[in-house]
Amino acid sequence: MTGHSFLVFVGGAGLRKAFLALPFEPDLDHTSVGKWVTGSVLYTHLLIRWMGIFYGGGSVGELYRVLDANFNRAREGLRVVEEVARFILDDAGMTMRVRDIRHRLGILQENFPERGAVLVQARDVQGDVAAPAPPASEEEKINLVQLVMANFKRVQEATRVLEEYARLLPVPAPFKEIRYTAYVVEQEMVNRLVQMGASEAPSCKAGVRTVDYSLYVVTGDKFSRGRPVVEVARAAIEGGATVIQLREKDFTARQLIDAGHQLRRLTREKGVTFIVNDRVDVALAVGADGVHLGQDDLPIGMARRILGPGKIIGISTHSVEQALEAQRQGADYIGIGPVFETQTKDDVQAPVGVDLVRQVASVVSIPKVAIGGIKAHNVEEVIAAGADGAAVITAVVAAEDVSGAARELRSRIDKIRRYLS
Repeated sequence: MTGHSFLVFVGGAGLRKAFLALPFEPDLDHTSVGKWVTGSVLYTHLLIRWMGIFYGGGSVGELYRVLDANFNRAREGLRVVEEVARFILDDAGMTMRVRDIRHRLGILQENFPERGAVLVQARDVQGDVAAPAPPASEEEKINLVQLVMANFKRVQEATRVLEEYARLLPVPAPFKEIRYTAYVVEQEMVNRLVQMGASEAPSCKAGVRTVDYSLYVVTGDKFSRGRPVVEVARAAIEGGATVIQLREKDFTARQLIDAGHQLRRLTREKGVTFIVNDRVDVALAVGADGVHLGQDDLPIGMARRILGPGKIIGISTHSVEQALEAQRQGADYIGIGPVFETQTKDDVQAPVGVDLVRQVASVVSIPKVAIGGIKAHNVEEVIAAGADGAAVITAVVAAEDVSGAARELRSRIDKIRRYLS
C-alpha cells in the first residue's frame, strides 16, 4: 500500500473496521505528554474529519465539542482542588502535583490544531441540549471534604470521557494515567482534610483537631518502681501531661488490653489524649484515640482503614525524608528522634540531634513531637527548635515524684513558648 492510500472495510450496519494510512507517521514519544501529536496536528485533524464521514457524515465539530467540554470540566475541577491544597492545607508538594495534572491536560489540549483554538471554535453553549443544573440551594451547605471529592469526581469523569474519545484519535493519549493519578491525590487530600476535622461541619476553613502534644508521657512499667501503669499515668496527668501513650513491649495482649481499658477510662475522665504504641488491634479494642507506629510497623494507610478516619495516627521518624513521607501518607503527627542519647530502647539508634528537629520543623506542617533523652534541662531546646511537644519516658515515669517531674517539664515547655511568642 502506498503512503497516499486509505482502505475501509464496512459491514451491514456501517463501519466495522478501518485502516488508515497517511503520507507520514507521527514521531511518537510516549514518555512526554508534550509530544502527544509530534508528527503533525494535521494528522489528527484529517483523521477526525474522515472518521466523521465514515460514521455517517458527522461533523468534526461534534467531536471537538465533546473534547472541549471535558477538557474544561477537568481543568476547572483541578483548579478548585489546587486552591484547597495551596491555601487550606498549605502543602506545596500536593499543590504542585495537582498543578502538574492540570498543566498536562493543558499541553494535550494545545496539541490540537491552532493550539487548541479549534476546540473553542466548536463550542456551542447556547445550542447545548443539556442545560446547566440549577445552582444548589442557599440552605445546602457542604464542607471542604465534600467540595474536594465533588471536584475530583468531575476530573475523573471528564478524563474518562477524554480517554474513551481519544481512542478515535491516531495516537494514544495518557488520559488513563492522568485519571489514576487523580485518584491517588484525591485519597491523600481527603485523608488530610478529614484528619484536620474538615468533614465535621460546613466550613470555609478546616478545623484543626484539638490535640495538645505539649507533654507526651509514654508508659514504661520496668522503669516505674513497681507502681501500676495507671497510677503513674494518673500522677503524670496531675502534673500536666497532655498525652498518655501505652507502650509496654513485655506485656501480653491480655495485659495490654486490661491496662488499655484502665487508661482509656482515666484519660477520658481527665480529658487527655490516649495513644497505644504499635498495636492497632489493641487501640481498636480499648477505644484509644489513636496509635503510634514505628517505621517497620503497619503502613499508615492500612492502619487508617482499620481504625477509621477519626483516629489519630502518629509515626516515628528519623530523617527529613521519613518525616515528609509520613506527612504525604496522612500521618496526624510525627515523632522525631532520638534527639539525645537514651537507654530506654534496646535497639536505639544514634541520636539525631536538635538540628534534625529544626530541619523537619521547617518543611513539615503536621505536629512534631521530639523524643529521646529529653529531660528538664534540655526540653526547652527542642521546643525552641520547632517541636510541638516533648515525649518522655524515664524523665517522668521513673521519677520518685511523678507529678512533680511532669509539672517541672510542663512549666519549662510553657515558659519557652511564652518567650518565643
